[in-house]
Amino acid sequence: MPELPEVETVRRGLAEYIIGRTITQATVYDSPKSFPNHTAEVEQFMQGAQVVAVRRRAKVLLIDLSSDYTLVIHLKMTGQLVYRGEEVFGAGHPSDSLIGELPDRSTRVMLEFADSSRLYFNDQRKFGWIKLIATPLVPSLAFMQKVGPEPLEADFTPEQFATRFARRARTNIKAALLDQTVVAGVGNIYADESLWGAKMSPKRLVANVTPAEFALLYDELRAVMNLAIEKGGSTDKNYVNAEGKRGSYMDFARVFRREGQPCPRCGTTIEKIKWAGRGTHLCPVCQK
Repeated sequence: MPELPEVETVRRGLAEYIIGRTITQATVYDSPKSFPNHTAEVEQFMQGAQVVAVRRRAKVLLIDLSSDYTLVIHLKMTGQLVYRGEEVFGAGHPSDSLIGELPDRSTRVMLEFADSSRLYFNDQRKFGWIKLIATPLVPSLAFMQKVGPEPLEADFTPEQFATRFARRARTNIKAALLDQTVVAGVGNIYADESLWGAKMSPKRLVANVTPAEFALLYDELRAVMNLAIEKGGSTDKNYVNAEGKRGSYMDFARVFRREGQPCPRCGTTIEKIKWAGRGTHLCPVCQK
C-alpha cells in the first residue's frame, strides 16, 4: 500500500499535467467496482467539467472539478494513473502498463480530455476505485470523518501529535502509528524509520512514552516523510513517481529492509521481527 509520501508524489505530478483540462468522457472497462458512479451524475457533473485542483487527504487523491464535484481516487495496492498526451507520465505500480500501449487488460477507467489527451486508471488487482462525489460532501465521507490529522501540516504541533495517541494508551507505539485514525498516511516503512530515528522500540506502550519522546518522534516522522517526498517516494518494490521513475528514498533508509546489515548509528545487526501485524525492522540496541 502506498504511504503518504508516495501519494503526495503522485498528486504533484497530476497537478502539473491535468489542471485546466476539460473532461469530455469516461470509459469504464470490465470492472464496475472501479468506477461506481451513476451515469446521469457522470454526464451532468463530470463530462464538460474542468479540473481546477488536485489535492490529497491521507492516502487518497482528490481531483476537484469546476462543477463542484470531486473525483475521489484510492489506488490501493496496484493502482496506476497514466497520462498520455503531448507529454507522458505514469504513476503507481510499476508494471508494463506504465509504458505499454493502453488500454490494456489492467485498464479499469479511461478519462478523455477535450484536447484528446487521456488519463488511464489501471489496477491489476481491482481493489482501487474512482468515485464522483459532490465536493461539499467529501469531508462527510466515513473515511474523512475517521482519518487523523495530516502529520506534515505546518499548524500540526508536537503537543497535538502527542494528544492524538492518548486514547491508545494501552497500545504499542507502532500499532498506534499505523492507525490512520490517530495520524494520517503513516505506513510500515515510515513507522519503522521514525521509530529508529527516535531510538524507540516499536513494542513500547503508548502510556510509557514521555512528552519529550513524543516530540522527538514527531520530528523524526516529519523528517523521514519530507525526505521521502523529496526523493520521490520509497518504491517499496511496487511504486514509482509521476514521471514513471522509481523513488529513491530506500537508498536513504536507515533500518527498513536493512535486516542483517549494521545499524548506521551503533553498528549492531538490524533485526526483522513480526510486530503489530507487520514485518518490523529495528536495532536491538538503539531501540531497547
